[in-house]
Amino acid sequence: MSQIDDLPPLRDVVRTHGLMARKSLGQNFLFDLNLTSRIARSAGSLEDATVVEVGPGPGGLTRAILAAGARKVIAIERDARCMPVLAEIAAHYPSRLEVIEADALAFDPRPLIGEGTARIISNLPYNVGTALLTGWLTGEAWPPWWSSLTLMFQREVAERIVADENDPKDYGRLGVLCGWRTEARILFDVPPSAFVPPPKITSSIVHLTPKPEPLPCRIGALEAVTRAAFGQRRKMLRQSLKSVTPDPSAMITAAGLEETTRAENVPVEGYVALANALDRIKAS
Repeated sequence: MSQIDDLPPLRDVVRTHGLMARKSLGQNFLFDLNLTSRIARSAGSLEDATVVEVGPGPGGLTRAILAAGARKVIAIERDARCMPVLAEIAAHYPSRLEVIEADALAFDPRPLIGEGTARIISNLPYNVGTALLTGWLTGEAWPPWWSSLTLMFQREVAERIVADENDPKDYGRLGVLCGWRTEARILFDVPPSAFVPPPKITSSIVHLTPKPEPLPCRIGALEAVTRAAFGQRRKMLRQSLKSVTPDPSAMITAAGLEETTRAENVPVEGYVALANALDRIKAS
């Protein structure tokens, strides 16, 4: 393992501070700084960038992001045990690392970003990754406050993020949401052996960039129709959408779809059309 800075190797840092990964926090630590550097590089040039990182843990990815030239890193960590380690990194990179002890699900980093947008780069805790992503994708303001997302997920979640109607096994509400507002792709996989402790599954790095002008629709309506459709994904739309409107036939026809279509075969633009049709029905 090559050194990316003059700080001690991560294994030594974890041993010194007695940092054992906690399953309750979804923690799995990456010690390989070559790998964390690859993740940081996959976000593109970080020179003068502001980066938000969730769940830095002992700071392996944090160090890689800073070494790659990020102007400022806002690291959000809820595990108080990691604060002394992150403070050592902050001292090594004066004025460039701001550590916030908080639950990322309840913390808004936007006031700390200043002008412009930030990039989000994170080895997300497995137990909150999907909830965080959904929150970042459903803000009312668009384009959002972030210019890209470079995130680690379980491989099965990554496949759901990039899936569309051509991948019926993995396509669902998450794929519709990501496909509606972003361009998403899987960059590379990370094997279980790269982590301490090793998880039972393979992980993947996913990169998402916001579409500047996604198809217009109300988020609440889109969530309603996708929840209903995929909640009964093996049933035809004429049956599964009865939970959002008593007679879904008019809505389905207005969206240009067939009543006999199933959820997994409707493209993103079809769900946008359903959402807009639902709002027109409710307004009439």
